[in-house]
Amino acid sequence: MDIRPLTDDYAVSPQIDPSDLAAIKAAGYTTVIDNRPDAEIPPHLHTPVMQAAAEALGLTFVANPVIGGALTMANVEAQAQARAEAKGPVFAYCASGNRSSIVWALSEAGNRPVDELIATPARFGYNLEPLRGQIAALAER
Repeated sequence: MDIRPLTDDYAVSPQIDPSDLAAIKAAGYTTVIDNRPDAEIPPHLHTPVMQAAAEALGLTFVANPVIGGALTMANVEAQAQARAEAKGPVFAYCASGNRSSIVWALSEAGNRPVDELIATPARFGYNLEPLRGQIAALAER
């Protein structure tokens, strides 16, 4: 497991396994957001399995599947809502952590400078530069 903290209260990661959830909780995260559609992964990593394992540990679990290349504003709004309702730090995962970074940046548009929203994920190898215009447009709404 590779936890990549974008902020003090939001981290992303590549795909996790149910056995990783105890370490995620021990690291102080209270909410886990699954940004991975079940169609991409084997059954032992599907949302119901991950949700049951997370909730058994007392973690809040949110399924917000982001389909690669088909991100929607509903995904962005769901991510923002899950973060707003979290009772502590949030841990989000997908295949590489990139989609979880993108929905974070888009949901933070207008709250943080565009340059920061691009530079922060870049520390972990996520290139959000192609989204600069979209982030800037959302910031103006």
